[in-house]
Amino acid sequence: MSVRTFPNYIDGAWVEGPTFENRNPANTGEVVGLHVSGTPSDIARAAAAAEAAFPAWSAMNGPARGALLYKVAELLDARFEEISAEMTREEGKTLPEAKGEVRRSINIFRYFAGEGSRLAGTMAPSERPRVHMFAVRKPVGVVALITPWNFPSAIPAWKLAPALICGNTVLMKPASAAPLSAWRLIEACHDAGIPPGVVNFVAGGGGALGAALLNARPVKAISFTGSCGVGEKLHEEASRRRLRIQLEMGGKNPTIVLADADFEAAVENVVNASFFSTGQKCTATSRAIVEESIYDRFVEAVAERTRKLKVGDGMQPGVDIGPCVDEGQMKTVLEYVEIGRTEAGEPVCGGRRLTGPGFDEGWFVAPTVFAGVTPEMRIAREEIFGPVLAIMKARDFNHALEVANGSEFGLSASLQTTNLSRMFEYVYGMEAGLLTVNLPSAGVEYQLPFGGTKDSSFGPKEQGPAAMEFYSDWKTVYIKY
Repeated sequence: MSVRTFPNYIDGAWVEGPTFENRNPANTGEVVGLHVSGTPSDIARAAAAAEAAFPAWSAMNGPARGALLYKVAELLDARFEEISAEMTREEGKTLPEAKGEVRRSINIFRYFAGEGSRLAGTMAPSERPRVHMFAVRKPVGVVALITPWNFPSAIPAWKLAPALICGNTVLMKPASAAPLSAWRLIEACHDAGIPPGVVNFVAGGGGALGAALLNARPVKAISFTGSCGVGEKLHEEASRRRLRIQLEMGGKNPTIVLADADFEAAVENVVNASFFSTGQKCTATSRAIVEESIYDRFVEAVAERTRKLKVGDGMQPGVDIGPCVDEGQMKTVLEYVEIGRTEAGEPVCGGRRLTGPGFDEGWFVAPTVFAGVTPEMRIAREEIFGPVLAIMKARDFNHALEVANGSEFGLSASLQTTNLSRMFEYVYGMEAGLLTVNLPSAGVEYQLPFGGTKDSSFGPKEQGPAAMEFYSDWKTVYIKY
């Protein structure tokens, strides 16, 4: 069976070249596709094409740009089943999760398409006679988008759509572990009739291509989602060029469980947030901080529920958890499991690579729960990005909040309680950008701002109306009449 090659996309043309493999992490014998591996010269050509396309695209009125984004959404909707299945095969998440993500990508394009008719400025009265003054939004210019593998469609969509509706032109570099889902967005942009040069796509290794992006003279802004280490390097280099930059990075997200919580719902929410998508969400719960009066009962219940989760190929019905995205990520998870054994003792469940029929050809790790974890342990402080949960004990709510805030990260957090006062104390006292109450810590919608605090994020927020702040600037006008 022949394997399809997916070319890069520069200045409205599909560009061939040497390729790298995109393999199914649940069945590494399957090559999902071959993707052209871009070069620094491809980045330079794409940046030049985006710069050349910028004047006409930015001059197009917002509703006209919005009409093209609506068409992108329609094309993605027509290809919904195919794109969803491809995402499961290239990234490993279950098919229902993939379908939810593709649906979200479609909705993101529709949401920002509507913003084309609402690109409002602001007007204020002048202190001077016969002076009319107002401010309007203007695009930034050429924007580079560096996107991750864990949400290979939704995150590219929530960067690409607001960038385009604001009138910017774009150069996208997807994660090499799962480039096809992002490629499908670019294909839809092409088929929708977005003009050549407005959208460009170059896949390949992050090192050489990332440096080329930073050094590309036309690039005026960079939006990045990925690891803290890469984000810090990008920030350092971008600052030298005074580039506008937006970073979404790591998390060590807590769920606080109080004794008054709906116990069964709290168990379900913690298990969901910890293990669905194989724990490979930046908003996943990796620390459960539980009030001591229910601690032992909660540990037992979470372990029992975790053991019932079905691990396997996400294309199979009834599977709850798929594989790690690749061998490197699996090894990282297993290394942390061994660190956890040294620090906290044997896990109460999981703690091993899964082997045997259905597992030997993939990168599967059993969902793992550690109890007796304390704040100084590495598994309580460092991001693992896999199906590993550390359960910690707290004396009361105030102690739990202190432990939850005792992290360099501040992306998301959750509280399980029925106490209204505790809920508001958490809302105003929790140091995180995304808070949930009686819900999993993972799972956000596109209509509101998304982003963290502390070392988790830098720059303006993504999604919702806040997305327009990064992808546009202000032009202020004074008129004497």
